[in-house]
Amino acid sequence: MVRSLLIVPLLAAAAGGVWLTRGALLRRRDLLAAETYELGGDQRPMLVRAAAAMVCGVCVTVLTLLTALGTFGEPDGAADGAADGRPGAADRFDGAGAPVAAGGQGAAPGGGLQALPPAESAGTAGAAGTADTAALPVTTPAPVPVVSRFDSVGHPGGGELLQSAVPGPDGHPRNVRVWLPAQYAKDPNARFPVVVMQAATPRRTADTEVPDVFEGLASAVQSGRSKPFILVAPEAPNGTGHPCELVAAAPMAVADDAALRTTVAATFRTLPPGPAAWGTLGVEDGAPCAAAAGLARPDLYGAAAAVSGRYDAAALARTGAEAPATGTPRLLLAAGKADTAGLDAARGLQSALRTGTGAAARAEVRISDNATDYSAERIRLRLVRQAAQYLGEALGRTS
Repeated sequence: MVRSLLIVPLLAAAAGGVWLTRGALLRRRDLLAAETYELGGDQRPMLVRAAAAMVCGVCVTVLTLLTALGTFGEPDGAADGAADGRPGAADRFDGAGAPVAAGGQGAAPGGGLQALPPAESAGTAGAAGTADTAALPVTTPAPVPVVSRFDSVGHPGGGELLQSAVPGPDGHPRNVRVWLPAQYAKDPNARFPVVVMQAATPRRTADTEVPDVFEGLASAVQSGRSKPFILVAPEAPNGTGHPCELVAAAPMAVADDAALRTTVAATFRTLPPGPAAWGTLGVEDGAPCAAAAGLARPDLYGAAAAVSGRYDAAALARTGAEAPATGTPRLLLAAGKADTAGLDAARGLQSALRTGTGAAARAEVRISDNATDYSAERIRLRLVRQAAQYLGEALGRTS
């Protein structure tokens, strides 16, 4: 704001200096002409104009320097950040709330130093910082990477569960939970694949709907059936009683969540977002969302696992047909051996995709129908293990 105010006097001083210089030169020419004919002339008007032009030149120089230096040598972004209490370019925070130097390293949750990707190093801290940022004028349409402060809320499955507020696709903050496997704290140099778990209840995260999901994931890793990965559980959007019904109307909106990807990648030690390292998971009512995400954006999610779901096969086939030309959707449809309706829905979706067009016809669909146990909870645990194994095989190795 200060820099823009300096432009007006700068232009005025420059225009005045040009006008005065021109007047002095004209007066000088008249005096020379008078000397040619041996006539006398008054030099004071010329000298006054020349002195005034010099003063304007000094003003232009000073104002130009102030404008170039951004007033007192501080960039606008840093000055604004200091004024309203938000961190500027040299005052960033990592996932644990500690300051991050300009080089982009901070303390990662679970221990160790974390190197942030160069393109994703700027950010704000916590839910309050996110709300302040949302109120500022938008200068670029691209999502701004945010290093959010995630607070620990528990240690299920031997890992660590953290929570923070992250802007949603609509710009409003929503709760996001991130589960770090036990291996995250043990190896501070490793980077991990990411699985986004879809929720089916408005303003709830998927782990509250399926509380035993962390035990299933940890069990699959401990038994050697799956490589460890980070699980991200964003809060389901509000506005409808069944968010996964949005897949028929706007599957791309459900599948693509750029703010979530950039924030998670900037805050935790993840492999780069993309089909080689990011996948999606949905259990029961969240299964259609996972299937839609995997079919709509194979360029973003390399694999999708849908467990015990009921699907609108025609809508999902259209979703696959309209997907980007790059990438091949990979989808696991799992249901318990005794879940006849779930298996029928899975086979119906598989058939609809085979007869579809575009990416739908290219989709690689597996059906798991062998899970059985003495209770529904135990069957679901087995299905989550199968989903973890499938996703672990499809996604990139930790490095």
